[in-house]
Amino acid sequence: MDLGILVPLAPFLMVLGIVWIVKHSKLEEKRLAATASQTAEQAAQYSSRVAELEQRVQVLERIVTDRGYDIATQIEALRDKREVEERDTGVPLRMPNRENA
Repeated sequence: MDLGILVPLAPFLMVLGIVWIVKHSKLEEKRLAATASQTAEQAAQYSSRVAELEQRVQVLERIVTDRGYDIATQIEALRDKREVEERDTGVPLRMPNRENA
């Protein structure tokens, strides 16, 4: 192939290259904008969830600090109650009729 033919075509090839680069950069810019928008939306959702969890932790901290060791006593009382219910003998609580006796 003769290089003499490429010399007159060089400006056209350069224009085609520039058009391709500009078009490619605009597509990339659109892709980046879409990704940034999606990332910002996810960040807002995460931020909202973190704020909700922080509020819940604050409530738990308040409960623990306000009631102190009373919580442990209440938990043990609930465990004791459950143990009594599990060991139920099945004896009815109704009193026998005196007429039948």
